[in-house]
Amino acid sequence: MRQATEWFTPYFILKLMKKKISILCLLMVFTMTVMAQTLVDGLYYNLNHSEYTAEIVADPNNINYGGNIVIPASISVDGADYSVTSIGASAFGSCSGLTSIEIPNSVTSIGDDAFHSCSGLTSIEIPNSVTSIGESAFNFCYGLTSIEIPNSVTSIGVSAFFGCSGLTSIEIPNSVTSIGYDAFGFCN
Repeated sequence: MRQATEWFTPYFILKLMKKKISILCLLMVFTMTVMAQTLVDGLYYNLNHSEYTAEIVADPNNINYGGNIVIPASISVDGADYSVTSIGASAFGSCSGLTSIEIPNSVTSIGDDAFHSCSGLTSIEIPNSVTSIGESAFNFCYGLTSIEIPNSVTSIGVSAFFGCSGLTSIEIPNSVTSIGYDAFGFCN
């Protein structure tokens, strides 16, 4: 137990202030992150106001999307149009009820874990605009049977299609210069 005089030493006060400042900074970062997410037609986005681009992000309420999802090429927010250019990390992760997804030509990257464990996903078309497929982007998507990688893709991340046991056909173009470790591991 501290003595009453120890509570008012400069060292103790400074130590207490550092803890409070650290907690305050974490709360500010969390608040800014949450505030940055914008809901449009059932999907959440992070907006880049200087470049007028949008990235699809995971639903903060952990909603599991189902059925067919059509990603728009652009969205309008407060009178400004934003081009949807990327599918962020874990954006649709663990959405086992998701059966198909349509990605527009505006999207250039599919982030890490973007569709991981979407076991019901049976159909996906990757457009010619995509240049990279992130780590574990489609891992454990058991329902995928075939996939065609477009000529625009130059890299396929580590474990990108790991555990896609239903995969029987894949076309990889000459444009791909990098395939990560275990990208197709446990694809029977």
